[in-house]
Amino acid sequence: MNYTRHFSSVVLGSALLAGCQTGGSDLVVIGHRGAMGHVLENTLASIDTALALGVDMIEIDVYRIASGHLVVFHDDTLGRLSVYPDSIEHLTIEALDTMKLHDGHSIPTLAQVIERVQGKVPLNIELKGAGTAEATYALLQEMSPKHKSDPPAYLISSFRWDELEIMRTLDADLPIAVLTEEDPLLAIDMARKLGAQAINPYYKNVDASVVDALHQAGFQVFPWTVNEPEDLHAMKVAGVDGLFTNFPERLR
Repeated sequence: MNYTRHFSSVVLGSALLAGCQTGGSDLVVIGHRGAMGHVLENTLASIDTALALGVDMIEIDVYRIASGHLVVFHDDTLGRLSVYPDSIEHLTIEALDTMKLHDGHSIPTLAQVIERVQGKVPLNIELKGAGTAEATYALLQEMSPKHKSDPPAYLISSFRWDELEIMRTLDADLPIAVLTEEDPLLAIDMARKLGAQAINPYYKNVDASVVDALHQAGFQVFPWTVNEPEDLHAMKVAGVDGLFTNFPERLR
């Protein structure tokens, strides 16, 4: 199977297919941690805002905490977004239920986010912590046993390539994207090993030559995290297939 073409056509839809394959103007708009330029990141309110802004996909981050639950949170500690110094992975769901983030928001579980999105757009689940691949796959099987249906509801990504390898052993077809902060071309071998659909690089490491090389290798290119108008324009000119942004309306 040509995983890239399969992912383009069934996940992103025929309306976006031309842009995805040619690097045209129909960029796939991915709401970063929901719409974190407007509402506190990775919260249900941020998810709702991203949906209201008409994103094509929503990206979130997951950790597996001490009680075994998967929660949607970016950092390994709570300090940046709350008054608590705790490590996210050491807490139980009962403890997290009593904590409030800034502006009174709560930390949602992955199950709550899946229910909130309800298949309206694909959900890009970034595996942040150890043990997240197996736990995430089990939850998807429990909540969405038809996740391989047309269109698939999920894209799994991570900087932890070991977790992506585990995910691929669990499911041969679940769409995967390789995250990288270094030279994107160095991720090609791993992306091939994983049968990945995309390589998601740091946007400052992306230009037209990089995009062309990744396309020639058979991968879509979704840079992160692009917010300023001049950077959004540069990524369009470079021919990327889509991008992560805190401000989805800037691409509409």
